[in-house]
Amino acid sequence: MHRNAPRNAPRRSKTVRNTLACAAVALPVLLVAGCSSDSDQGKESDSPSASASKSPTVKPAKFKKLPDSCKSLGKDAVKDLVPGTDDKSGKKVGSGDTDASNSCLWSGLDKYDYRQLTLSFKRFDSDPAIGAGDKRAADHAKQQVDEKTANKSNRDLKEFKVSGVGDEASAVAYETKKEDTKGKTSEYRAERLVTRVENVVVTVDYEGAGFEDAKKPDADEVKKKAEKAAKEAVKQIT
Repeated sequence: MHRNAPRNAPRRSKTVRNTLACAAVALPVLLVAGCSSDSDQGKESDSPSASASKSPTVKPAKFKKLPDSCKSLGKDAVKDLVPGTDDKSGKKVGSGDTDASNSCLWSGLDKYDYRQLTLSFKRFDSDPAIGAGDKRAADHAKQQVDEKTANKSNRDLKEFKVSGVGDEASAVAYETKKEDTKGKTSEYRAERLVTRVENVVVTVDYEGAGFEDAKKPDADEVKKKAEKAAKEAVKQIT
């Protein structure tokens, strides 16, 4: 039988053994490489940095509370701005969370000169879904100005920027007419000044009229008084 066996038989068996050995070595390498790839992908998707990149971030809002609008003006300031009244006569306007918004109203009559002041604070938080607090406050400030310019009952409108009050400020000066409880109409001169301090908006509405034969205040007086009220209010934001 050995004499009849093919001479190349040992060579073939050696070749087969070498091939199987190489395959046995290569197979674990491929398996390890495949598992390593899947594991790395899982780790990358579950990593904090990957999760954070999917969630939008916004600048944190600076102010978390608001001052009390009725306590934001000193006694002397109130007497100057609204003759015939005092700092304790301010009336709260609206209700709800005073750290989100609050307003105060003063009105006074000195002989026949009538003056009215409304001071309002509104605060905006940062929210990834709707934007940073300061950006939201800026949008609200613009809306407050547009509210007056869009009112067709307001005449002789003059819109302008105001410097030295908060981060950015704008004002609208105008004239309007109002009817009292007796049906008598009077001419009013008014101004709305809106300023933003980070994520807080301060809105000042100042107006005056002259009853009977008295004259309404001039534009320069209204402008100075509105700016004075705004500057005093901004000082209270901390």
